[in-house]
Amino acid sequence: MDNKPFVYEDATIEFVTVAVQTCLLLEHLTETTKQEFITRLCRMLPLLYLKTEMMQQPERLFDGYPQRFVAEEDYEMVRVGVKNLLGNDDAYLEVFMDDMRYSDEPLTAYISEGLADMYQELKDMAANYQTENEDVMSDAVLACLEAFNEHWGQKLVNILRPLHALSISNFSDETE
Repeated sequence: MDNKPFVYEDATIEFVTVAVQTCLLLEHLTETTKQEFITRLCRMLPLLYLKTEMMQQPERLFDGYPQRFVAEEDYEMVRVGVKNLLGNDDAYLEVFMDDMRYSDEPLTAYISEGLADMYQELKDMAANYQTENEDVMSDAVLACLEAFNEHWGQKLVNILRPLHALSISNFSDETE
């Protein structure tokens, strides 16, 4: 029987790998085209969701939460970078926001903000993972999974909808 620590189990390594790849994509926006970015996100985000859903939540080992590494400047770099890359396609109408219940008007959300929120959670987890302290690594994964359940999982599926529409419209534009 294989008794690997949680942080070295296959499912954990696969989750961390997809999280790191997502962060790298968001950190290197200037090296991609809008179409390539949309295509890669449409492939990566469902995989990230799947890998997250397949995770078992470890037990918390420390009081409090792991160290935060993403500064406001990092968050803004991702948000503004995505906003600039997507231009007018950054905004979309949101129907799955709590505020929607109380609104007669459609609410606008932004792909850039959703991705920046996800980036913050994923990057903090990945940076803690690099400490090579198994207890810190485990609690960092747990914090990321809890944040997935609380907010970024919903943001992921919400932004996938407009990204899918952009992907299809861009594909249609290329075939005409």
